[in-house]
Amino acid sequence: MSTAIAIYLHLPWCVRKCPYCDFNSHAAPAHIPEAAYVAALLADLDADLDLAAGRTVTSLFLGGGTPSLFGADAIATLLEGVAARLPLAADVEVTMEANPGTVEHGRFEGYAAAGVNRISLGAQSFDAERLKALGRIHGPEEIGVAVSELRAASIVNFNLDLMYALPGQTTAGALADLTAAIALGPAHLSHYQLTLEPGTAFHRRPPPLPDDDQSFDMQQECQELLAAAGFAQYEVSACARPGRQCRHNLNYWRYGDYLGIGAGAHGKISVDGRVLRTEKPRSPREYLRRAAVRAGSEGTRRQVPERELPFEFMLNALRLREGFTLGDFERATALGAAAIEPQLSALAARSLIAESAGRWTPTELGFRFLNELQAVFLPADEGVAGRGELYTAAPRRGPQRDFRHIVSDVP
Repeated sequence: MSTAIAIYLHLPWCVRKCPYCDFNSHAAPAHIPEAAYVAALLADLDADLDLAAGRTVTSLFLGGGTPSLFGADAIATLLEGVAARLPLAADVEVTMEANPGTVEHGRFEGYAAAGVNRISLGAQSFDAERLKALGRIHGPEEIGVAVSELRAASIVNFNLDLMYALPGQTTAGALADLTAAIALGPAHLSHYQLTLEPGTAFHRRPPPLPDDDQSFDMQQECQELLAAAGFAQYEVSACARPGRQCRHNLNYWRYGDYLGIGAGAHGKISVDGRVLRTEKPRSPREYLRRAAVRAGSEGTRRQVPERELPFEFMLNALRLREGFTLGDFERATALGAAAIEPQLSALAARSLIAESAGRWTPTELGFRFLNELQAVFLPADEGVAGRGELYTAAPRRGPQRDFRHIVSDVP
């Protein structure tokens, strides 16, 4: 077992809910209970400390929701509380998501002083019409202002979140968005296709979107532009300058361990040869109520059955350009390579995956049909049609979306 562990901290409130968002996020009340929620997060962490015994925290990720709705003092109290409970690596990566429309002058300086050293900024587009269609509260000019604030706070390690295949978008428009993003000098770019997720306003009332061929053309041309600008694609929807890959997300894709703290957060921990999934109460109100009554929100813990481990591992590992070795699989799952060798051979015969120097990596064709690769590793009696709640489309934004359904009731 690795001694490294990551922590995801979920702050669930936004100014308003975007019509495409299926994350556990909620419109903020008139007064966000910052102090009470931070206290609940730390009580929640206390309840999970047994899962992190002897481990060192290598990354923290404050996601949401919109964590930048919380003041710097609240973030400082939270990070100080984590550091008081668990050892942090000397070079710990501390990422916080922020919305350009909620950035106040000088706030990033406060976050940096609290210990945040990486920001993920939800730009989504630089086209005012596209932003309006997405229900975003910011305009293109506010993205540039937020980046200026980041630089003033000496936070140079930042990500810009960008989507393509937006309502009414052309390939030229997608390239223009990407060009504007690159011009701001980010260290990292998350670039992913807008998808219509069940339970969202867009799923109930779909906007006019580019068709599959148009979307693929956008993806291809945007990837060429990113490569020419010095960004290497290391994951299906993430590109970075040398040495600036997101370590927290790499831990997810490599099937590493992490605690999920906060309303609706999910975690994954390897303990004594078993893989455990944890889930916390989804409703912020219920989460706060349980914390107040029980001084902790333990949530549920579930051991992942052996039959589901190949799919869980591949759901993540296949997203990475670096691929994986059979040894990686065996160490992460405690299963033998025989559990996946027949599927790998079948995929290789279809030119969807290839092996070189002991590493298995999706081919370019395989990356285009990544869902199909992942689905091959579902339990034999669980087809895609029968397990739609497990099936994750690609490319998709981030770990919380991918892992949301890997919990007590099911991948």
